[in-house]
Amino acid sequence: MDNLNYNVAVNLKRIRREKGMSLEGMAEQTGVSKSMLAQIEKGTANPSLGVIGKIIGGLHIEFQELTEDVFPGSRLVHIKEMEPTKEVRGEYKIWNCFPYEDNCVAKIYRIDMEPGAEYTGSIQGKKTRAYISVLEGEVKIRCGEEAYLVGKEDVFCLEMDRQHSYRNDTEKRISLICFFSDCHKRY
Repeated sequence: MDNLNYNVAVNLKRIRREKGMSLEGMAEQTGVSKSMLAQIEKGTANPSLGVIGKIIGGLHIEFQELTEDVFPGSRLVHIKEMEPTKEVRGEYKIWNCFPYEDNCVAKIYRIDMEPGAEYTGSIQGKKTRAYISVLEGEVKIRCGEEAYLVGKEDVFCLEMDRQHSYRNDTEKRISLICFFSDCHKRY
């Protein structure tokens, strides 16, 4: 489940409970079926803008109340339950596990790369850093004219102000965790 669906699921359930409503009562008030509302609260549905409009209109709430960030004390991300944010079939998949949120200064991606695959990252500008940890295999990271071989249990840091790429020259799938930090932001 992506962060927006997670926020809508948690906020909808909270709002319904604060209003003392059952799913059936909320369905009557919004014109959205009880089963759809249950799926939204579980995070298994991806509601259309029309459905969201019915919910906020029927509950007399603002759009932001339904979509605002939820800051749990802890959060577990199951990669197998997420859709990749970027994918090139047969080469690589990227999941945005924890994107930038409000005043947070970091986001975390997981990248799985098939043998021979190469991913070229986008230039982020000065004061943005990537910290890459290899979970399985080894990856060749190219930064400008320099190349580094980063293996399992290694951690690599690079400034995101120049062209960079990740390449799997092995014969097995590799997995990386990329932690991006925006050094412009302050708490």
